[in-house]
Amino acid sequence: MQARAQSQTRGKKTKTTVKLDELPQGVILADPLPVEEDGPAYPTVVLQARRNMQKFDGCVLLTRVGGFYELYFEHAEEYGPLLNLKVAQKKTAAGPVSMAGFPFFQLDRFLKILVQDLNRHVAIAEEFPNDASARVKSGGLLHDRRVARIVTPGTLIDENFMDPYANNYVMAIHLPSDAKAEQPEIEAGSHELVDTKIGLAWLDLSTGRFLTQSITLSSLGSALSRVSPREIVLDQELELRRDHAIMSILEEERFLVTYSPQGETPGLEGWRPMLESDMPADTKHLFTEDEVQAGSLLLHYVKERLQGLSMKLQPPLRQESLQIMNIDKNSMRSLEIKQTIRDSVFVGSLLHAIRRTVTKSGARLLSEWVSAPSTSLHVIESRQGLVSRFLLDQDLRDAITVLLRRSHDSHRLVQKFALNRGDPDDLLALASTIKATEAIVNLLTDAVSSHPTSASSSDLGKQPQDCFSAMIKRINIDEPLELARLIRDSIDEEGLVQKHETEDSEAGEVMALAQEIVNAQGTGEDTAILPKGALAKSEKRKAKPPSIREHYGEDNEVWIMKPEASPTLSQLHGELASLLQDKTDLTEMLRTHLNAASLTLRWTPGLGHICHVKGKDARAKPAADTQGDTNVPPIRTLSSSRSTRSFHQPEWTALGERLDKARFRIRAEEQRVFASLRERVIHCLVKLRRNASVLDELDITTSFALLAAEQNLTRPILRDTPSPSPSSSASSQQPSTLIIGGRHPTVEGGLASQGRTFQRNDCLVGSPGHGRVWLVTGPNMAGKSTFLRQNALITILAQIGCYVPATHAELSLVDAIFSRVGSADNLYHNQSTFMVEMLETAAILHQATPRSFVIMDEVGRGTTPEDGTAVAFAALHHLVHVNKCRVLFATHFHGIATLVEQARMRVEDRGPAGAVEMYCTDVEEDGQGGFVYVHKLRRGINRQSHALKVARLAGLPEQAIQVARQVLERSGVETSQGHDGGP
Repeated sequence: MQARAQSQTRGKKTKTTVKLDELPQGVILADPLPVEEDGPAYPTVVLQARRNMQKFDGCVLLTRVGGFYELYFEHAEEYGPLLNLKVAQKKTAAGPVSMAGFPFFQLDRFLKILVQDLNRHVAIAEEFPNDASARVKSGGLLHDRRVARIVTPGTLIDENFMDPYANNYVMAIHLPSDAKAEQPEIEAGSHELVDTKIGLAWLDLSTGRFLTQSITLSSLGSALSRVSPREIVLDQELELRRDHAIMSILEEERFLVTYSPQGETPGLEGWRPMLESDMPADTKHLFTEDEVQAGSLLLHYVKERLQGLSMKLQPPLRQESLQIMNIDKNSMRSLEIKQTIRDSVFVGSLLHAIRRTVTKSGARLLSEWVSAPSTSLHVIESRQGLVSRFLLDQDLRDAITVLLRRSHDSHRLVQKFALNRGDPDDLLALASTIKATEAIVNLLTDAVSSHPTSASSSDLGKQPQDCFSAMIKRINIDEPLELARLIRDSIDEEGLVQKHETEDSEAGEVMALAQEIVNAQGTGEDTAILPKGALAKSEKRKAKPPSIREHYGEDNEVWIMKPEASPTLSQLHGELASLLQDKTDLTEMLRTHLNAASLTLRWTPGLGHICHVKGKDARAKPAADTQGDTNVPPIRTLSSSRSTRSFHQPEWTALGERLDKARFRIRAEEQRVFASLRERVIHCLVKLRRNASVLDELDITTSFALLAAEQNLTRPILRDTPSPSPSSSASSQQPSTLIIGGRHPTVEGGLASQGRTFQRNDCLVGSPGHGRVWLVTGPNMAGKSTFLRQNALITILAQIGCYVPATHAELSLVDAIFSRVGSADNLYHNQSTFMVEMLETAAILHQATPRSFVIMDEVGRGTTPEDGTAVAFAALHHLVHVNKCRVLFATHFHGIATLVEQARMRVEDRGPAGAVEMYCTDVEEDGQGGFVYVHKLRRGINRQSHALKVARLAGLPEQAIQVARQVLERSGVETSQGHDGGP
């Protein structure tokens, strides 16, 4: 409120009064003189801004001046127009200074433009009151303006423009010294990068989540696609190495890169002050040196951004590459897992199709699960067990969903307190979440005790109740419940609502005036710059809601803490009540003795504590002024008009000062109580975060159950099948995928909205009696690409613990999914479509293992048919003989089928390489020129692509189609037999 008052009195001259006993005694140690700057001196505020701009030269500086944030010099000239702010010229002795500004409560709005839209770093200089000693040293300055925080895209905390459904990660990448020096720029997908080990560390400052991983440089692109960091930090030594291979990777995806010094690298022990708890002793040795270096670089960078603000992060979680399914960046894009290829939007993606979560933190966790499916059979089956229980017990699922809706984003709430930024509203939200958690625990406990054998073991696993029991054991509710009780017993919710209403009312008034000021001259420095119309409007605002200080003068105090919050607070409220009664008694006494029924006791900013009368009482001269009445203390008239009169009365002045002191002490005690509650939150930090993690998992698994009920999904059976050894026979167990009646999870929804049905298809890759490679041929538009993608997506859904769109599914765990589906030119790196395709194919052939699942569509189409056929067959041959993984391979190069037969690679050949099966889609013609696509796969080879039918559908002129038909007839393509094999 004080800041709002200041926003309307900017530019007034101030007088500083310092008492003698406030002056520092003895020898006064002077600060060193600043470096003399060339040119004339600027006013203090402008000079402070200039020095901050020089110190933080890579940032846009916003300086707090009263109720405004202001930009100066070149920052105002460059960013004022971008922010739609009028740039004014501030007159100074040193010449005009460009400046622009906006009201302080619009900070988030302009931070969004600067940080999120323009990817700028913003340094925020706040006002810090000077004590008596500092005032003397600074020549009487009331405030020192220094940078309190640097805001970057990756270090957001609680800004309103943050995406609540996505993590906001900042990632540091560490390259060993030899890698920094030696790596030349090479293609991002090149196998030459395979052996270069690097360390990753990333954290979300808004939740405190902190992770590390050790990977190879060749897999960096996939890791970045999985984590999606908003900002990447590199050692400043790499800033001059623009030819380094890592630059090619980062620039290709257009990540925001920031360079930072490594800082001190004390190792894991140096991280301890920034963590909420110690790292488990048995995990410390697992961190590689590259991970530790990356973590140290990251923490140093974040500390510099926070400018001394304390932080408590979760202990680092080391992400093992073998514990998650690797989805390379091409697969993440082509499978449209988090956004669509065409428009890069969320709607239409796999995540959009399956998300039924009701909490923001649950949505963020689901995004992480989809980006990195688990390869742990235990983890997957634990999730499936929860889904099964919630699918069977709809009442329990609905009850938990209702309670989850009542909870709040605990991860971000708790982190705000860890960063010393929480407010009373956050405390109430936290208390509500704790009560919802208690109710959920009670529901789960009742479910365990009342339905011990409600479901069959075949559906829920060996121990159907273990999934709920395990969740209950992970929740620690006792200490959080005590915290929630303290919060509810301390905070006055009605008072808090009234406080917000008053703030909103005043903010609206200040906003209207500030907007007029900004529109007039771009700054709130002096109300004299307002045009006459704006001044007239401001004069009409005499009836605006009173300020907080005037609010107090009318005895309308807004307290946010209950009197029972502490013994001291209760005592102070008692004293205040007594003083208010004294005020009431004094009012009645003065009304009687002065014969003034309209008399009120008030406080005003200009006159202090006054007596105020109006109407006929104002026109009557008080007797005490003329007759010296000894029953009434002397009064002194201050101002008068025909309708009002104000005067001082000593007894009210003394009582008013006592009321002020009582209110001040209550405010101070409220702050102390709030600080103690905040400390209790910090002490409960670990338990609150662990409880929040359980709620997130319950949110996801209940949403999976709802999704399964809505779309008739099936629980998949997963097996941890080991990779076949070189000596294993063809009949021995090998990784397999058996999907009966599979559907595409996103395409099916689109067809349903049009009233159409989706054609189900089976996928039996690697299952007994079937090849581990399926060669799929067929006409354009007949669903080959959809079939490939749907089986990859079903595999992903299965390994995040979700039910799948199929009649039946049995899957061996997949360690990686690779997709080579569709390519485009990469003009930035001067790469043709075919070159991009070959890079993707090379990466697959180098990285796929026998436990991987590969889908390849139209390999070799970017060159001549002869060369394309050769390259495509070579890739298929390598996948069969070297990678030995599960493959769906779609092509229009029918000659590949002939080459497979000649190489005796078919399942029917029963040789050591026998692994390929032929399947196809087709077209049915009605004999009158009409046709329909047959999306159902069948055995065999379809040697007709029916390209002219697609061309006609696309609207090619009939004359052009006839020319194409003549060419085909001369080449004998259309007249050749179209089908080989099949039932």
